[in-house]
Amino acid sequence: MTRLIHLNGPPGIGKSTLARRYVAEHPQALNCDIDLLRTLIGGWERDFDRAGALIRPAALAMIEAYLRAGHDVVLPQLLGRLSELERFEAAAQAAGAAFVEVVLVDGADDEVGRFHRRGLVDPEPWHDQVRALVASAGGDEALLSVRAALDRVIEQRPGAQVISSTEGRIDETYRMLVGALQETNAR
Repeated sequence: MTRLIHLNGPPGIGKSTLARRYVAEHPQALNCDIDLLRTLIGGWERDFDRAGALIRPAALAMIEAYLRAGHDVVLPQLLGRLSELERFEAAAQAAGAAFVEVVLVDGADDEVGRFHRRGLVDPEPWHDQVRALVASAGGDEALLSVRAALDRVIEQRPGAQVISSTEGRIDETYRMLVGALQETNAR
């Protein structure tokens, strides 16, 4: 059965890095990185939120079509609202695919530090926009609120697999991700 593998977690936790590695090791799997897709919309630099709202329906359609074609999709995307998460789960179900939730976490203070350090080496084009959004929303307090919202989602989603993602230990985190996905296949 094909799978929509949702990598959830706070910004800077390693979702995109793990998604890229997974698809590099799994031919024909699709990395549907919505933040990257945002950069395909004209004016995304000036209105990052609006670009996200515009691209999500297209991403949902692409995900569903790719799953229907018989291939896995990895979605590295923070979804801190249950209603948004359920939209992606519904797309997987409509395609007859499994929806696998993996949430990457670290200690709250470590997550804040990681957010501030991310992109210092090999930055993604959207990192500056996300930094500006976080700053305008309240800085570190906004990041802690995001984590609290994510914790509430985890409480409501008992099937979600939570993986510790320690900074600098990407190989270990990746092994835990692969193990969690193999465990999901065995069920």
